[in-house]
Amino acid sequence: MTTEVDRPFNLTAACVDAHVAGGRGARPALRANGTTLSYGDLAQLVAHAAGMLRGLGIGAEDRCALVLRDGPEFIATFLGAVRIGAVPVPLSTLLTPPEIRYQLANCAAKAVVASDDLAARVDDARAGLRSSPALVATGSVAGWLPFDDLLRNSDAVTETAATGEDDWCFWQYSSGTTGRPKAVVHTQRGAAFPREGHGRHVTAIAPDDRSFSVSKLFFSYGLGASLLIPLQAGACVVLEPGRPTPEIVFDTIARERPTLVYAVPTAYAAALAYAEAGNACDLSSVRLCVSAGEALPAPLYERWRQRFGIEIVDGIGSTEVGYIAISNLPGQVRPGTSGRVLPGYEAKIVDADGAPVPPGEVGDLWIRGGSTSAYYWRDRARTKRTYVGDWIVTGDKYRTDEEGCFIHAGRSDDMLKVGGIWVSPIEVEACLVEHPAVLEAAVVGREDRDALVKPCAYVVLKEGRAPSVELAAELLAFVKGRLSAFKRPRWIEFTAELPKTGTGKIQRYRLRSG
Repeated sequence: MTTEVDRPFNLTAACVDAHVAGGRGARPALRANGTTLSYGDLAQLVAHAAGMLRGLGIGAEDRCALVLRDGPEFIATFLGAVRIGAVPVPLSTLLTPPEIRYQLANCAAKAVVASDDLAARVDDARAGLRSSPALVATGSVAGWLPFDDLLRNSDAVTETAATGEDDWCFWQYSSGTTGRPKAVVHTQRGAAFPREGHGRHVTAIAPDDRSFSVSKLFFSYGLGASLLIPLQAGACVVLEPGRPTPEIVFDTIARERPTLVYAVPTAYAAALAYAEAGNACDLSSVRLCVSAGEALPAPLYERWRQRFGIEIVDGIGSTEVGYIAISNLPGQVRPGTSGRVLPGYEAKIVDADGAPVPPGEVGDLWIRGGSTSAYYWRDRARTKRTYVGDWIVTGDKYRTDEEGCFIHAGRSDDMLKVGGIWVSPIEVEACLVEHPAVLEAAVVGREDRDALVKPCAYVVLKEGRAPSVELAAELLAFVKGRLSAFKRPRWIEFTAELPKTGTGKIQRYRLRSG
C-alpha cells in the first residue's frame, strides 16, 4: 500500500500505541459510564476490536459502518478498523432507515457495528440492499452478533497495517444540495492534522486536559474533539451517549470536570437558557469553550461570557476541510467573527471567477491545508465543483474586516446549517409534498430568538384544502415520521403561491428576504 513518496503512517499508532510505548499506558484515556479506561486498557480494546473485524473478513480498504452512540465501543471499533487498514464510516445516529440504506449502499459497507437500540433501524434499512454486511450489536439483538462476545474471543491484533499518509483513513457523510449525501474521503495524514492545527494553536490541549464534546462522534466536529485531537495529545476524553439536553450536559460537566468543552451555538443557546431559568450550572473546571458548526452570534457570546466568565472561541471548518481551519484564539476573541486563519491552512475569499475580492467585500470562501479531504466517493461531478486543485470550495460567503478577521455572510447555495449539521431544503420539500394536502413547498432558514437558523417551510395547499393550525400540526407530524429531527421545519407558513423564476424555479432568496 505504501509507496516511496507516501510515508508510512497509521492513525491508531498515534492515538494509542505511541502513549503505551512512551510509558504513558497508565494515564486515563476515556471516561464513560462512570468508568475510566487507561491508554493501556484502550490499547487492548482496540487490538481486540481489530481482531474482531479481521475475524469477520474485514480487510484493507473494506468499509465498516458505525451506527454507534458515543462510548468506548465507537472508539475501539473506529481505531480497530484503522489499525488493520480498513475504513470506518461513522453514520449519524439521527438517520432514518431510508437514509441509512442509501449510505450503506453507497459506501458498500462490508460490516455494520451498531448500538443495540439502533439495530432495528439498520434492519429496516437493509431491505433492498444488494449485499449483506456482517452485523454486530453492542447488546443482545436477534440476528446480530454480540459485540462483547466477539471482542472477548478475538485474537488481539497489535501490529498496525502498513498504511501510508495518503491512504484512506475514514469516510464521513456530508449532505448536498440534491439531498443525496456525499462520502468525504479522509486520508491518514489529514486525520492526524487537527491535533497540530486547532489542538496546538487554539486549545493548546495537553495530557492533563479532559475533553468533553456535546457534539457526537459521528459528527466531524465531535470526531475531532473526542478522538482525533485528544487521543493524539494523550488527554482524557469524556463520553456521554445520551441526548445532549442542557440538564445532561451540565450534569456531565459537574461530575466529570472537563477542562475543554466543545459544542455548536444551538447547544450553547439551550444551555444558557437553562442557566438563565435558575438551574444550577457548575463550569468551574472548564478553562475554554469551543464553538463551530454554525456561526456564533455575538449577543450569545456576550451573554455566555457575562454569566460564566468563560470565553467561547468560535471557528469554521467543514467535513470536507477536516476540522476547524479559521478560529478565534483565547484572549483575542472578536465576537461575531470566525477569527483568523490557523497555521497550516490558507484561506481566500473570491468572486464567481475565482479571483480574490478586496477586504470588506463579500465573496466565496475557499480553504486548503493539512486536514483537507481528498474527494467525494463515487461523485465525480460534485468533486469537481468542491475540490479545485488543493482548495476546498466551502460554499460559505465571507468577508474580512480591517483586522483580518473572517465574518460569515451566508451561504453560496440554499443549504441550511441547523445545529451544525447541513440540511438540504430539497429533501425536506420532497417530504412535505408527499402529504396529500400539499401542492408545493419551499424550505428556507429563519432565525430563532437566539439568532440561530432553523428550517421554515412555506406551503401551497391543493385546491379544496384550507390553512389551519391543525393542518400545520399534521404536516409537522407527517415529516416527523420520515426525516431526522434536525431536518424538520420549526415553522409552517401557508401561502397562496411561491415566488419563481421565468423557468419555474423556486426563488428561495425572496422567501428569506421576507
